[in-house]
Amino acid sequence: MDAAMSGSPDVLMSNRFRKFLPVVVDVETGGFDARTDAVLEVAAVTIGMDDEGFVFPEHRESSHVVPFEGANLEQAALDFIGVDPFHALRVASPEAQVLDSLFRTLRRTVKAYGCTRAVLVGHNAAFDLAFINAAVARCGIKRNPFHPFSCFDTATLGGLAYGQTVLARACEAAGIDFDQNQAHSARYDANCTAELFCSIINRWKELGGWLD
Repeated sequence: MDAAMSGSPDVLMSNRFRKFLPVVVDVETGGFDARTDAVLEVAAVTIGMDDEGFVFPEHRESSHVVPFEGANLEQAALDFIGVDPFHALRVASPEAQVLDSLFRTLRRTVKAYGCTRAVLVGHNAAFDLAFINAAVARCGIKRNPFHPFSCFDTATLGGLAYGQTVLARACEAAGIDFDQNQAHSARYDANCTAELFCSIINRWKELGGWLD
């Protein structure tokens, strides 16, 4: 039997995305410039695969992040996401610590699925990838599991599959619950983005667009 047809989730996953493991990431930030603006929240959801080749949200991890020294914080951005970075009750960690913990988890998961590296999935993914890459450079991290420039964008995929590029509207079209009151939390948005990504990938498989 062909290895790709064995039904083993690790074999199927390693063959599905050219040995890339999709990992949904959402960051909440103090502005739009990855070079100067603070990362305030990071959430990630790894994507698993069952023995029939269908994908699902698997491991979830999220953290509040201490703004790096000298980081720019735009008040309009803070108001939009509803974050006070210096609130006395806010439990946050330095970005180096947050990324080190997350990357350790991702490297283990990449290896478990027989993949070579992670590929970032995001809603307007270039934004999230730029902030992750900037934080990696600031912290001097050498073992970044993410591909440095390739990514999967659910805004584009949502436009293709459902005719919607806004996360809330794409989720609605896909039959995924979306609570506007919880939006703009990295954890919530990452979870919804993961559900949307899996919905699109699985629907494509059901239509015969990918044969395992």
